[in-house]
Amino acid sequence: MSDKLTRGEIVAALLALEAECAKRGIGGEICIYGGAEMVLVFDARASTRDVDAVFRPKSEIQAAACAVAGDLSLPADWLNDGVKGFLSHSEELNEAPVAELEGLSHLRIVWPSAEYLLAMKCLAARSDDTADDRTDVEFLIRKLGLTSEDQVLAIVGQFYPVDHIHIKTRYFVSEIVSGLAKGPALEKGGKDDS
Repeated sequence: MSDKLTRGEIVAALLALEAECAKRGIGGEICIYGGAEMVLVFDARASTRDVDAVFRPKSEIQAAACAVAGDLSLPADWLNDGVKGFLSHSEELNEAPVAELEGLSHLRIVWPSAEYLLAMKCLAARSDDTADDRTDVEFLIRKLGLTSEDQVLAIVGQFYPVDHIHIKTRYFVSEIVSGLAKGPALEKGGKDDS
């Protein structure tokens, strides 16, 4: 197995998690964020390192995910909740629009809206941003039809207090919007497999 999870591998892992939860007699909810959402919902790239998610009941889902990791030879942390530090009190969540994941009996799978995911990714911007992070933000800006830094930052402000928007985030957004305005990427709005 590669060090990244493809769409097929993520779907297989989530279906195996559903089966494991059924076997254990537990029900729960998973909200999937980040790269996994970019792969599954937006078809914006081919793979991701892991599945960033918030899930409950936490310990039961975590134990089931560990069993799935063993069964499918996945990394132990294929499903992890490291994203919880970036959650907003003003969440916008949607039901899973992924056909293979519809009608599950033991797991409810939800996703943040494109606006919420954009806000999270901008707020989490680091000086060592990976190409995937930058590409994801560019994709979401194009998808939402945004053309200015102010529009992007207004969306960030819908989910996070303005005083939490770090100057690094402002520079990050400014750089991306400027780059999109200059290049053909703004016109394409197409799929990026990075």
